[in-house]
Amino acid sequence: MAGRRLTQQQQTRIQRLQDCRLDRFGSTEPVIDDSSLGPEQTGLVITPQGRALIVEDGAGRLQRCTVRQNLGRLACGDRVIWQTSGAAEGVVTAVAERRSLLTRPDFRGQPRPVAANLDVVAVVLAPEPEPSEELIDRYLVAIAAIGVQGLLVLNKQDLLDEQGLALLRNRLEPYRRMGYPLLLVSSRTAHGLDELRNGLRGRTSLLAGQSGVGKSSLIKALLPDREIRIQALSAATGQGAHTTSASTLYHLPGGGDLIDSPGVRSFELGEVRLADLDRGFTDIAPHLGRCRFSDCRHQTEPDCAVRLAVDRGEIAPRRLDSYQQLRAALAAKAG
Repeated sequence: MAGRRLTQQQQTRIQRLQDCRLDRFGSTEPVIDDSSLGPEQTGLVITPQGRALIVEDGAGRLQRCTVRQNLGRLACGDRVIWQTSGAAEGVVTAVAERRSLLTRPDFRGQPRPVAANLDVVAVVLAPEPEPSEELIDRYLVAIAAIGVQGLLVLNKQDLLDEQGLALLRNRLEPYRRMGYPLLLVSSRTAHGLDELRNGLRGRTSLLAGQSGVGKSSLIKALLPDREIRIQALSAATGQGAHTTSASTLYHLPGGGDLIDSPGVRSFELGEVRLADLDRGFTDIAPHLGRCRFSDCRHQTEPDCAVRLAVDRGEIAPRRLDSYQQLRAALAAKAG
């Protein structure tokens, strides 16, 4: 009889219990004699596996490594220094400085690393579920906060007729004017996939988006040999089928890397500061600080530079509403 498959919620609950036990009783990492370790090598973290990591060495081989406790939690995409401690096993002894880090809150509300050294986060949208500008704004603020490029990808564009496509493009026009590229693609018909590949080529990228927008289909189209690579990871771990609940880095066929993180559907704003919020609203930021009053809330105050820009059509009214809502949410969190 086949074993019962755990739901994502059950897997998450089990992982939380395991983390609690490890935090309470300490790491189970064995004591290793440094004199028995091999020479230092550089490596790339492909995926975390509990308290261990799968690291790719300079020759493209996968090694299962433990991590020195003083390094804390590492993330998929981290560049590390490691040393062999046995056949296809090693110890990570150092981590290189990160150029970016995406985190999400763990069950205690503390930031947990998800992906490191990202260059691009592509926000995937679709006609169904209907895009939410408020959610898009949250994505873009979080992306700006970690200092990477944002990209909008409208998937399932084949579901729209010419009029519907024109209406949706018009809704998304403020983002294009802000400098965020908008790619129209269809994983079903392969429309626009070459353009998407070109946008990701040579960079480390991650796809994010609501459930149902077709992110998994896009990943399958971008990584036609993904199942083969999963089998290779399973062989490296020696623990059967590789679960896709952990972030995993894949090399794109045309160059560059794609980090598949199935759990990333939205970004929390817990680690975002007000300065990050301003940076995420590049259409509003140039007008801030030009109001008559330094504490202007951009509501009914006279000589408000931001509202004057709205009146001139330089800022979409909906964008200002979104900015004020997110600013209020951050102020409330700050207490």
